[in-house]
Amino acid sequence: MSDTQTKVKLTTTLGEIVIQLNSEKAPVSSANFLTYVNEGFYNGTIFHRIIPDFMAQGGGFDTSFNQKAVHAPIKNEANNGLSNNRGTIAMARTPDPDSATAQFFINYKDNSFLNHTSPTPNGWGYAVFGEVIEGMDVVDAMAKQPTGNRGPHQDVPKTDIVIEKAEVIK
Repeated sequence: MSDTQTKVKLTTTLGEIVIQLNSEKAPVSSANFLTYVNEGFYNGTIFHRIIPDFMAQGGGFDTSFNQKAVHAPIKNEANNGLSNNRGTIAMARTPDPDSATAQFFINYKDNSFLNHTSPTPNGWGYAVFGEVIEGMDVVDAMAKQPTGNRGPHQDVPKTDIVIEKAEVIK
């Protein structure tokens, strides 16, 4: 990815994470993520699901664990040639391939089973749209936080890991 690609800084309670988007290979997912960033949507949200050696998921719940209202779902771009490798960021979704809205996850390791294999419900995969270029140590630190259940949710950090601010940077 070139230096002309958009970068987003997530300032969290554990430190800063800088993500470089790949709007060339994932234009829909990148634009969708930027819409939420520019609206201030992610400010005050938490990483609500962290599974060490798998991924850290955020972008949907506030610190009271209320799910935030989102825009319409976007088209799944998992067939863009980008892989769910360590440090990449991808769109979270329900079993419906075209259901991603605001939630995203950062891969802790190469998760090839999340990659696109075919245009079927089981083969669609999860759309990678960028990668962490600074602050992977912060993402790794998240995996060391104790987790538990919170209501019906599992793998929730016992101490909130808050995205205090998400902003586009140069």
